[in-house]
Amino acid sequence: MTKIIAHRGASRVERENTLEAFRAARRLGADMVELDVRLTADGGLAVHHDAVLPDGRPVAAVAADSLPVHVPLLGAALDACDGMGVNIEIKNGPDEVGYDAEAAVADSVVEVVLGRGDVERVLVSSFDLVAIDSVRRAEARIETAWLVMVIGRTTLGTLAEHGHSTVHPWHGSTNEDVLDRCRRAGVRVNVWTCDEPDLIRQFARWGVAGICTNVPDLARQALGDEA
Repeated sequence: MTKIIAHRGASRVERENTLEAFRAARRLGADMVELDVRLTADGGLAVHHDAVLPDGRPVAAVAADSLPVHVPLLGAALDACDGMGVNIEIKNGPDEVGYDAEAAVADSVVEVVLGRGDVERVLVSSFDLVAIDSVRRAEARIETAWLVMVIGRTTLGTLAEHGHSTVHPWHGSTNEDVLDRCRRAGVRVNVWTCDEPDLIRQFARWGVAGICTNVPDLARQALGDEA
């Protein structure tokens, strides 16, 4: 069955990546929540999409206890997602302030997940292959996914070589033929970020594992018993 993954929580009804958005996602029928994590200056895990806070401070230069009140740490976010799976996206782009080529944030994520006993309900994804490779090395039981814009000619081979079971392509680049290739390779697919009911139903018919969406309530209505 196709899972409904609330993109940064229920981000159409609450501020994205907040505890309120995560709790709303559960009320609106999401199976999972997707959230973003970044390393703070003192090693905390801030749940925030952008590398820079609204006040202009880089997340990487701010201590955890100095974050804005609306920015939770990963532990609190996982608490707010009680009863749902959680897709933790590691943000560590080479063009962003605070980029770490060694992706130390991955080890911090694994430490929190293991410490809470959340291995079974967590999926860790990233555009940064180094980051998810680090997660695999640290704890092979945690499911890992590579975020890509397009599933290209070498994508499935890279996934197999690095031991990752799941790929997260942009929904606009993904069609039935691409999904068939993934299926034959034994790779699960979660598409992002799709809000159109007809497309949501189409992806479900094509057999994607999950659909990341800003509107989990509309996705639930669109899928009905298919979800």
